[in-house]
Amino acid sequence: MSPPLSQPSPTPDTLTPLRLKRVAIDTYRENVAYLHRECAIYRAEGFQALSKVEVRANGRRILATLNVVDDACIVGPDELGLSEDAFAQIGVPSEHPATVSQAEPPTSISALHRKIAGERLTHADYQAIVRDIVDHRYSKIELTAFVVATNQGELDREEVYDLTAAMAGVGRRLDWKAHPVVDKHCIGGIPGNRTSMLVVPIVAAHGMLCPKTSSRAITSPAGTADTMEVLANVEPPFERLQEIVHTHRGCLAWGGTSELSPADDVLISVERPLSIDSPGQMVASILSKKVAAGSTHLLLDIPVGPTAKVRTVPEAQRLRKLFEFVSRRMGLTIDVVITDGRQPIGYGIGPVLEARDVMRVLRNDPRAPHDLRQKSLRLAGRMLEFDPDVRGGEGYAIARDILESGRALERMQAIIEAQGARAFDPEHPDLAPLTFEVTAPQDGMVTGIDNLHLARIARLAGAPKVQGAGVDLLHKLGDTVKAGDTLYRVHAAFPTDLGFARQACERTSGFMLGSPADLTDLHVEF
Repeated sequence: MSPPLSQPSPTPDTLTPLRLKRVAIDTYRENVAYLHRECAIYRAEGFQALSKVEVRANGRRILATLNVVDDACIVGPDELGLSEDAFAQIGVPSEHPATVSQAEPPTSISALHRKIAGERLTHADYQAIVRDIVDHRYSKIELTAFVVATNQGELDREEVYDLTAAMAGVGRRLDWKAHPVVDKHCIGGIPGNRTSMLVVPIVAAHGMLCPKTSSRAITSPAGTADTMEVLANVEPPFERLQEIVHTHRGCLAWGGTSELSPADDVLISVERPLSIDSPGQMVASILSKKVAAGSTHLLLDIPVGPTAKVRTVPEAQRLRKLFEFVSRRMGLTIDVVITDGRQPIGYGIGPVLEARDVMRVLRNDPRAPHDLRQKSLRLAGRMLEFDPDVRGGEGYAIARDILESGRALERMQAIIEAQGARAFDPEHPDLAPLTFEVTAPQDGMVTGIDNLHLARIARLAGAPKVQGAGVDLLHKLGDTVKAGDTLYRVHAAFPTDLGFARQACERTSGFMLGSPADLTDLHVEF
């Protein structure tokens, strides 16, 4: 029988060591340990599947969720298997002796239970919960309970601040020894919205410090990091990243290399499969990473549209007030803009297609998408006005001059070279070879485009894992088309992916056709 959970775990000297084995399973942000059902320690310790265990090896310790197996091909009775994440964290080679024991329960479990019951938590409660999340003391079931509880019983603004501060307080905290340190973020949900890849070189060329760490796609066809990876390495060592930022005043890198707000990465692994993105959790996620990244000024883009994350302007205004309240408490200067999210930005949806659009804008190519260019210039202009030497209203003209003079392209090429350039020809991008076209069933004007459906088609086609897969738009809102005109072209690398994407398009194209009277205006910041 296992000892009561309140008792301390056995010391390493009292445990029988097992041989470590790397089990090549990606468990995505969750440490998983594997024991054979006939393992003597499994029987003696009274372990249960999905319980938390403590693994020790060579003076290092990790917590993991236990999976019990019956197949000796996975782990034998004298072996302890670790998933990819867990094996990387323990940092010792296969066959190394390791011990496993019952893990202490999270100290914050009582606070979690109170949140599940609908109670309001304190600053200390959130600090304890976030620390236990980072230490992997919670199982996926317990994490899910926390995410659902904070979603159903919506956090008040003080709780959002407490959660944000707790998340920013763990992990790495950067100090660039400069002021201002500017950043730009979009809450997401709009395919092709690669404005960061244009804003960063414009702002950096002006001389402002803009260290942009971005996410990879989880449910979208491409994140900024996925698209930048077409052009350059996005995972340079952190020390190298610091050199790049100080030399070139900016970077475009994957945020996972910086270990900023690590609790956020764990929570996202639960939120995304559940499609939970409540305002409180969104604010805490975004602002904790920006504060941890050393930003002093943030430009936040909230797109609004019928198939965007935020559907109405009043909803966007409520979200803006919450961002402003928490930012003020965190000592972060924020400028929130509400933008048009009725359709994808640019023509391409997918890493290579989006990189093509970005480079065409930087090269002042006449084929560059006008909406991507204009939105990027307006966002860059607002960011430039964080500079005390730039008067309000002058930022747009300065940004346009930096782009049209070629200085933005020059700065982007310098950043690409510094991060590690990859072969990319914007004139002949390496698109996935299998294609089909979706055509207009009738004459009419494009009066609506479903962001969610177009993003799903691009993912079914293989994006972002297949960089050249995705959707290439030929028409946007307000365009007049005739029956048989191509609305967009789908690219895929594999017949199966092409088939899945085609089936989705046959159910609905994602385009609505009608008359000019059916095209509604959206009154936003721009």
